[in-house]
Parts: sequence; C-alpha cells; structure tokens
Amino acid sequence: MSSNHRASAENAPQLKRVLRLPAVVLFGLTYMSPVAVFTTYGIVNDETDGHLPAAYVLALAVMLLTAHSYGRMVRSFPAAGSAYKYSQKVFGGHVGFMTGWALMLDYLFLPMVSFLLAGIYLHAQFPGVPQAVWSVLVLLAVLVFNVLGVKFVSRITAVIMGATGLLLIAFVVLGATHSQVPAGDALQSFVPEAGQWSLLAGGAAILALSFLGFDAVSTLAEEAHDPRRTIPLGIILTTAIGGGLFILVAWIGSLVRPDNAFTDPDSAGAELMRTVGGSALSGAFTAVYVLGCFGSAMVSQASVSRIIFSMGRDGLLPRRVFGRLHPRFGTPVGALLAVSAVALLATVLTLDQAVVMINFGALAAFSMVNLSVLKHYLAGAGRQTGAHRSRARFLLVNGVLPALGFASTVWLWTSLTGDTFIVGVLWITAGLVLLAISTRFFTRRPPELHMDEEGSDPAPGPEEAVAPAHPASPR
Repeated sequence: MSSNHRASAENAPQLKRVLRLPAVVLFGLTYMSPVAVFTTYGIVNDETDGHLPAAYVLALAVMLLTAHSYGRMVRSFPAAGSAYKYSQKVFGGHVGFMTGWALMLDYLFLPMVSFLLAGIYLHAQFPGVPQAVWSVLVLLAVLVFNVLGVKFVSRITAVIMGATGLLLIAFVVLGATHSQVPAGDALQSFVPEAGQWSLLAGGAAILALSFLGFDAVSTLAEEAHDPRRTIPLGIILTTAIGGGLFILVAWIGSLVRPDNAFTDPDSAGAELMRTVGGSALSGAFTAVYVLGCFGSAMVSQASVSRIIFSMGRDGLLPRRVFGRLHPRFGTPVGALLAVSAVALLATVLTLDQAVVMINFGALAAFSMVNLSVLKHYLAGAGRQTGAHRSRARFLLVNGVLPALGFASTVWLWTSLTGDTFIVGVLWITAGLVLLAISTRFFTRRPPELHMDEEGSDPAPGPEEAVAPAHPASPR
C-alpha cells in the first residue's frame, strides 16, 4: 500500500470510543422509549382483536432473530453504518447504498415523529403556544445536545430512563390491583384463536418498529469500548429488555381494560393511566411521555447522523458536508443539521402521514442484514470462523437463525399497508436515481473507504479480501 493511501486512512475522521455496555443499553432503550407502548396501544388492540400482548410476543421473537444477525455482523465489521455497512461489505457498494437508503427512510422520519408527538402533548398542556412552535423548540434542544457529543447524550438517557422506569413501575403495581379479569382468564390475551394469526401479523408489523433501538445500538460500534463484545451483547439486551417491558405493560393493560372500549384509540394510554391512578398518574404520564419523545428523538437523530456520516465519509454523499466531524466536539454536525432540516416537516405533517413513512425502510434493511449473515458466514470469508468450532453449532448460528430471521421479517413486511408500499417504492426509486447519477449509470463502483477497527477480524468480508490489510483511500 502506498504512503499516500496510508496517510489518507490515518487522516480520515474517526469517532471516539467512550461508551460501555450500560450506556449502550440505555441508549437503545431510550430509542425504543418503553412508554411508546401507549402510542399504539389502542390502535393495535383493535387490529388484533384484543390480543396486543400476543402481537408483542410475535414481534419480539422476530426481532430477536434479526438482533442476533446484527450481532453477528458487528463481530466482523465493528464500524459505524449499521445495515448499510454490513450489506456494503458483503454484497458490494451498490447494494450497500440502497440498503442504507432504505434504512434512512425510517431513521430520517423517526425523529420527526417524536418532535410531532412532543408538540401535540405540550400544546395540549399549554394551548397558548402553537404545536409547531413546541416541535421546533424541542428540535433545537435535541440538536444542541447531539452536537455536544454522544457521551453527553448518554447521561441524559440515564435520567430519562429513570423517570420512565418509575412511571412503568407505578402503572404495573396499580394496574395489578385494578384487574377486571378473573384469574383463570388472565392469560387469554396471549392466546389467539385459529383465524387470528393474520391479525397478529398485521399488528406485529406495526409493533416491530418499536424495537428499532437495537438497530440504533449497532450504529455506535465506533464509539463503544470493545465493540465486538459490547455491541452484540447490547443489541440482545436492548431487544430482550425492551420487548419484556412492552409485553408486561400490554398484559397489565389487558387486565385493567379487557373491553378495549376506549374513547379514542390514539389516547388509550392516557385513559389507562386515569383508570389505574386518576388525574395524578395521568399528569405524570404526560410529562414522562414528552420526556420519552425528547429522548427518542435525541438518540434517533444521533443514530441516523452516524449512518449519514459513514456514507459521507465513504464518498456516497458529499464528503465535505457529511463526512467531517466537528473539530471540538467530534460529532457529525453536517449530518445532524440535515436530519434536523428534514424533521422540520413535523410542523406541517399529521401524525398519520408521518407514521406511514417509517414502516417500509426498517423491515427492508432488517431483511438485508439477515441475508448478509447467510452470505458472509456460509459463502464468504466469514466461513473461516467455523473451521475450529462445532459444525452443527456454526450452521445453527450462521445459517438457521438468520434464515428464520429473514423469512419472518419478510412475513411482517408483506403485512404492511398499501400506502406504506407506495411511499417505500417512491423512496427506493429516488435512491436508484441518485445512485445511477453518482456511478454514471452503474458503470463505476460507488466510492468506498475501508474503516475497520484497528486489528482486522479473522474473518474479513469478500471485498476486504482483495483490499489492503489496512484502511485504504477512497476509490
């Protein structure tokens, strides 16, 4: 490798390793926002005919399979970029770009939904201030916190999760004393009838997006200590803990209000809180819910900015704007500003319009991560990792589980609504046009910068097998 190539790699911007496992898990849980179970509580209960807990169990099972695949890919490629980086390494730059593009549909609009929800609840409490003004104020606060750095964000997430935990404990304890269901029927909401599986799939497809915190964890690979251990474990713990909280709260809710006869499905969470704790608990719920929206927006904005930074650093987006870090704070300010600009749509869109936009990309990207595991470990350079291990265990971990993850994710993906597919197809088409222009109609490889953790993995990806052992300059 030439000295120019080596200098280019050494001068490329890199994020600082400041996060350990507890901070990583708190980051993921804050992204998932456990109080988000109340956002879709009434809607999905209607969708599943009162079997919300069962839908959560189904969604958790699917997400654990995909979380496992994320963990496998992090072990080989501990760099920022999430699904984009994994599919890029395994399938090449074109597929990597389109996977990252699909995932950005979800990531770009998730902060906007949080700003929108925060504005709705704050306007309800303080009607003298327009909803759009509240949304913009929360947006600016989130932007400032993220510019200050991920370590600062991790401290805020600890406070938010503490308040959220206290609220959920109060709800569970009080809810258990307000059960309206006989003891013999307490688990009925977990047992669907024979003809209700399609309803559960539709509900789980909506609920699966509540688990995006584990994907957010994968974007922290360049900022975590010992990422090959910390990130996979953080992914699994985030998914399992978050899913367990969702299931518990949904089950308690089914005991308190088995009739599911809410005045407004969109505000079912507030009605549940009033049922078990009166106006005091309902007021606390509103405060913690807004705080949860703030935290979710903060970490989701941090996550998508890392993906945009990774793509900018690789030259797939303008490097001067998106591929640089702030000289003092070490954060991707250009990417953060871009995400904030998109989130300003919260001032003009309705909640229904915003939610439609975030369903398509995540499940498409999850499918690609599962496929990446299959190709990398069974047909790529990753198969070398099984040379000195049990063959049966190797096939289970890198073949059977990712295949099940892919099949189940596609199953949920096909359960999405028609409007979601329209938005998704338009977004994918725009990405293909951008990729065609940047590669002169696919006659050139997209530029790529190899940025792996110091000390190469014993099982490099196919593209790395033909690349220098150390980071190389963009092609």
